[in-house]
Amino acid sequence: MPMINQPAPLFTAQAVFDGGEIKEVSLNDLKGKWVVLFFYPLDFTLVCPTELTQFREHIAEFKAAGAVVMGCSVDSVHSHKRWLRDDLGNLGYPLISDLTKRIAKDYGVLIEERGIATRGTFIIDPDQKLQYIGIHNTAVGRNAAEIMRVLHACQSGELCAAGWQPGDLHIIPLK
Repeated sequence: MPMINQPAPLFTAQAVFDGGEIKEVSLNDLKGKWVVLFFYPLDFTLVCPTELTQFREHIAEFKAAGAVVMGCSVDSVHSHKRWLRDDLGNLGYPLISDLTKRIAKDYGVLIEERGIATRGTFIIDPDQKLQYIGIHNTAVGRNAAEIMRVLHACQSGELCAAGWQPGDLHIIPLK
């Protein structure tokens, strides 16, 4: 299982981009950038599209913060492409195909007995070290606004209290 402040597991895989374009992505190519990598169980399910479209609703904020967002599941690029075409539309970020399940396993989110990933979220800093790890039950969707808040907190390099928002004081004075 990866740990905070440790190197993020490297990967290279095919991904589907807006417009259905299939290209190879590699974490190595993103060195120097903040990366938000999130895993979801499967295409064409009930909770997953709510998360993917919520990340789309916040994609301009992630980009403004200098972060690259990528979704990942064990589905094929062809499944991703059809789901995007028929149901979701353009997301503004790629969906990675992890057919071999190697990426999910390396990140510690593979549910072996089901052959799918649970909902794992990883924030990777420009030095490719893990700064945030969040893992949810497959039945519980994430809140993209909270991931955005955590990204800002990680980027601040300061102590940030629970509920901290950009513009708040970093250290809460004790009474």
